[in-house]
Amino acid sequence: MTVSPSIPQLQEMIERHFAAGPAAIGDAAAMTAFLSLRGALEQGDVRSASPDPASPTGWRVNAWVKQGILLGFRLGALEEMPAGGLSFIDKHTYPVHHFSAGDGVRVVPGGSSVRAGAYVARGVVCMPPMYINAGAYVDEGAMVDSHALVGSCAQIGKRVHLSAAAQIGGVLEPVNASPVVIEDDVLVGGNCGVYEGAIVRKGAVLAAGTILTRGTPVFNLVTGEVLRAAGELPLIIPENAVVVPGSRAVTKGKGHPNAEAWGLSLSAAVIVKYRDDKTSLSTTLEDLLR
Repeated sequence: MTVSPSIPQLQEMIERHFAAGPAAIGDAAAMTAFLSLRGALEQGDVRSASPDPASPTGWRVNAWVKQGILLGFRLGALEEMPAGGLSFIDKHTYPVHHFSAGDGVRVVPGGSSVRAGAYVARGVVCMPPMYINAGAYVDEGAMVDSHALVGSCAQIGKRVHLSAAAQIGGVLEPVNASPVVIEDDVLVGGNCGVYEGAIVRKGAVLAAGTILTRGTPVFNLVTGEVLRAAGELPLIIPENAVVVPGSRAVTKGKGHPNAEAWGLSLSAAVIVKYRDDKTSLSTTLEDLLR
């Protein structure tokens, strides 16, 4: 009977084999360590980023987990992967993640894919076509709608709704970089994009078309603040904030407000209010789809 390593043991194994570089290729012990990590990721026992009240952002990056995910690519060999009558070619260490009815995950027919090494909790709904990459964590009751993407190592909280064509960026390298975090009860509208380690606090609403990156300024009309990423801190959207896409005038060069100005503006995000009961009524569509 095979005994699974403890989390500290697994961390030591992953760090050692990752540090070995190309020498790990073909090493059966390295493959065993990676497969143990992949299984732990799929069970939700380890995460690439974890809640941490002691951290300035409330989240801690687990660099060794990301090292293990990268180790899997290093150890993998290209192979054909038949699926649904189609043929794909990828590293054999990252096949399609298979579910059973007992997992309690709805994967609606129509071209969706979840990669091995991703955690998808009970009650998650996957509407076609959507994609969840390795290392991602999607918690209970979330919905990943059509054409939505959950990038590698992205963290999606409970009861999050990722609307159609929402893009949640992922990050593997550098290994200490924070992935995008969408906390519990967030509504991400259609065609939104959240990238470069942004954190969206619980209960927030991103209106359709909102784009958040490390360089995006967020103008808070309620408090008069301008929120930005700073130093090691990513862009952080406050709890229950309602964010809409907006613009800000260009005031330099040809953007200067004079007779020869081009009348240019740059995209920005705007917090127009904080979530209340009326705002929450707009999210009840989720209940009808479950």
